[in-house]
Amino acid sequence: MRTIQTTTSTVEHPLDLPACEIARGIREQRFSAESVVAESIRRAKAVSSVLNPFVVIREEGALETARAADRAVERGEPLGTLHGVPFAAKDLTPTAGDLTTFGSWTKGNWVPEETALVVRRLQEAGGILIAKTTTPEFAYSSFTQSPRWGVTRNPWDPERTSGGSSGGSAVAVATGVVPFAEGSDMGGSVRIPAALSGTVGLKPSIGRIPMTILPSVFDNISHFGPLARTVSDAVSFMEATCGPSDEDISSLPIGFASRQARAGCLEGKRFALSVDLGYYAVEPEVERLVGDAAEELRRAGATVEVVSMRWSRTVNDGWFDLWCVFMSAFFGEATKDRRAQMDPAVVAMIERGVSMNATSYKRIELLRTEMWQDMASLFRTFDAFLCPTCAVTAPWVGENDDDYVATGPDGRFIGLDMTCPFNMLPQLPALSLPLGLAANGLPVGLQIVGRRFADEDILSIATALEARLASSGRPRSRPATYAMARSVQG
Repeated sequence: MRTIQTTTSTVEHPLDLPACEIARGIREQRFSAESVVAESIRRAKAVSSVLNPFVVIREEGALETARAADRAVERGEPLGTLHGVPFAAKDLTPTAGDLTTFGSWTKGNWVPEETALVVRRLQEAGGILIAKTTTPEFAYSSFTQSPRWGVTRNPWDPERTSGGSSGGSAVAVATGVVPFAEGSDMGGSVRIPAALSGTVGLKPSIGRIPMTILPSVFDNISHFGPLARTVSDAVSFMEATCGPSDEDISSLPIGFASRQARAGCLEGKRFALSVDLGYYAVEPEVERLVGDAAEELRRAGATVEVVSMRWSRTVNDGWFDLWCVFMSAFFGEATKDRRAQMDPAVVAMIERGVSMNATSYKRIELLRTEMWQDMASLFRTFDAFLCPTCAVTAPWVGENDDDYVATGPDGRFIGLDMTCPFNMLPQLPALSLPLGLAANGLPVGLQIVGRRFADEDILSIATALEARLASSGRPRSRPATYAMARSVQG
């Protein structure tokens, strides 16, 4: 492969460029969309047998679309901001003509006739869908493993989980197959695999990207969001997908200020930091890397103040009750005929949701109100809130969610993710930024939580911190599977 020099780095293939630079290079005919998409597909095949991140690789369709993209350049047609950029989408998200299973046998061999709006918008901007990525059944778990597709493994250590439920999308990004992939986040399903697999992951404020794939448009814990190689690539995703649509009554009538998101400023910013949210047991290496990031922010001219939180495991238990009702309402019918083919954990959650008292469900709003009052108080002083994305590094693939719902002898919650509290507060954007590797060689993520609907602000903060970390003598590492995908010839 020829070497390409950019303003910031040297890459060996156009696919390794930021998404906006891939599109620019194709528009300027410095390289072709077909060559970029062909390399993306080659890498997808190279990592599939080792990590299992894909349900479908759309080789024929993607290459045909890429050739059409090159012809459009030659004809001088108007081109989108993502012209020729390959991306992947989650198996939970319907795309026309592609097998879509939700990680479940209960969907049969469903091939939708229509594509979800979030993917349509990426395609309208010129993006080329190259694959559908794995998810646990109905996206229920922090571990991407399903009765239909098996285990998706971590690119840093195949004996570890990639995280879930957008685990296949995280692997596609971490191994260099695509610059960004679509995911969905109901309790951390973008941020968890981002943190455990070493990518950027964003849960936008609810309504910034219309949520159109659920039976109800009134659900208020569910978000689409990007998993991306860099913050810049996450911004490119948001540029294409944000904005209102009558397909989702809850979508916000505002666009996306990409210049603000890319501005990247830390000086004078004020951050509240809680390593444990007041109740988590956090691995020492996670705490160390989060502390190092706080020091980097201070060196950049920001103020970081450690704050005490009054939250408890009740937050996670309340979210779980919401999640069980979500599962029972939207997927409960599947248990009538397909129970034996379903993940037993999914069946148990559906049954719990069915049995839940309606008044108890409504009272969870009182807990959420108290949580918001706490965050509103912080935001009167601080620009953003910081905590780890996950309390631990990537668990072993043989473990599951039930291994991370215990209370330790010291009263601390032995949990995996620290993300679901911010699905209880869906108006707050939350981003996971890679901080580097723990002593065990696995990634750690910092969670940056912003004010209501201030997505551009946290992207700007993440842009600046990402640059500081890169220039501080700690260049961002890539997993061995990333090098494997780039070097193995098809």
